[in-house]
Amino acid sequence: MTRIDYYFATISPYSYLAGNRLEEIAAKRGASISYKPLDIMALFARTGGTPPKDRHISRIEYRAQELLRQSKKLGMEFNLQPAHWPTNMAPSSYAIIAAIRDGSGDVGKLCQLILRACWAEEKDVAQDDVIRDCLANAGFDPELANSGLLVGAETYAANLEEAVDRGVFGAPFYITPDGQRFWGQDRLDDLDRHLSEMKG
Repeated sequence: MTRIDYYFATISPYSYLAGNRLEEIAAKRGASISYKPLDIMALFARTGGTPPKDRHISRIEYRAQELLRQSKKLGMEFNLQPAHWPTNMAPSSYAIIAAIRDGSGDVGKLCQLILRACWAEEKDVAQDDVIRDCLANAGFDPELANSGLLVGAETYAANLEEAVDRGVFGAPFYITPDGQRFWGQDRLDDLDRHLSEMKG
């Protein structure tokens, strides 16, 4: 089975705007998804990126316009200035890693619920109660929020190192088995087309 390596951050607005399209593409193309949450700010520091708050005003303004355009185009509820952003990505990322290991629920739905909590529901995804609600609504035991923290921390750090080694520099970022890289939710159609060509 073809595997898509999916690098993302639980507070990334563009990861949120990807919605469930990656999962739909994977189902259509008979592919699996390897979810790899990482620290996007650390990734920027390692790959020449700049945190949003430190960018030139022209980039800040364009980002704001583009996020609103994309959310409207996709019909997704979106708050340009959420109450709890930025926040600590580690707790939600550890929960996703624990959920992947557990395997009893829907990991894709969990990722989307966490991202939606940040960008559409004014919730702090670093808070235990928010993470627990997302776990439960995606079919997982809420107790996963407090399990496997050491493994979670190790995997979270390893995802960052792997991402840097493989040429990842933003989120969402998708890599196919033949090394093709796709950056951004607006490249999902290109990913779909490439997977079709791989199978053809």
